[in-house]
Amino acid sequence: MTTSLPVFRLLPPALGALLVAMLVLAGAPARAQNIVVMVNGDPITDFDIEQRSKLDTLTTQKTPSRQDVINALIDDKIKIKEGKKYGVDPTAADVNQSYEGMAQRMRISPDQLTKSLEVKGIRPDVLKSRMKSEMVWTSLVRGRFKEKLIVGEKDVADKVREGGTEKLQIEGTEYKMQPIVLIVPRGSSAGLQESRMKEAETYRARIGSCEEANSLFRATPNATIRESVTKTTADLPEALRKVLDDTPIGHLTAPEVTKAGIEMVVLCDRKPTTIDTPKKREIRDKMYVEKYEKTQKAYLDELRKAAMIEYRNR
Repeated sequence: MTTSLPVFRLLPPALGALLVAMLVLAGAPARAQNIVVMVNGDPITDFDIEQRSKLDTLTTQKTPSRQDVINALIDDKIKIKEGKKYGVDPTAADVNQSYEGMAQRMRISPDQLTKSLEVKGIRPDVLKSRMKSEMVWTSLVRGRFKEKLIVGEKDVADKVREGGTEKLQIEGTEYKMQPIVLIVPRGSSAGLQESRMKEAETYRARIGSCEEANSLFRATPNATIRESVTKTTADLPEALRKVLDDTPIGHLTAPEVTKAGIEMVVLCDRKPTTIDTPKKREIRDKMYVEKYEKTQKAYLDELRKAAMIEYRNR
């Protein structure tokens, strides 16, 4: 029995090594491997810049300058390093969950999102890397500068009054509720989902109070009832407000199929309250964004000054 050997195994060692090196270089474009800048010892290559440029062009519908892309990549590496310093380091599962969430908001599957990127010549990891740096940075800024980002009620009220006689609050409704999930594992048959839906409808007919719901679902296998949450009219979309307004207190909303399984809500209480006007909420949000942007920019500028940034080739 004879065994065929790769050609380079039959060559003298030095010549064989040279051939292997040539094959590796031939398989990877030199420009793609060219290091443009080192950030705290971490390289950014031409390939990184090309990929990020394609992604930014796709998401903004504008072609960024090469230097803008380089700056964005530098910032990402600085943010990731700073996050690790404070123990903020999202796992691959965390990033994938965010990736799936983006796909869901686009009303497509994660696989479809991946394919849409690949069609444009963009590796999915490029988007995931950007998402990870954003997750890290948001957590860092909000965590480290929590007190600094607080928007005072008096400041908001004064700003609202600058516009004239705008009201600060209006009448609304406060809802106290507990989400319930009947777990349906991913990949389960349509029959199991249908069975759990019928089970949900049976529970819905039986439950008449939050106490009953807690007693039942805390003892039911493959089911969970979460802690109560309180929301006001301003926090909820109109469609959900209508569902809650039409649900008797102590009863369950109609079951819905979600990624987790079959979900419902038990309405524990509903009462009148006063809520901020849309104008007041808009002004508060705007003031918060202004504070956040100013704070995060100063923080990043400080980190950039302390970072080791070495340009190799522009």
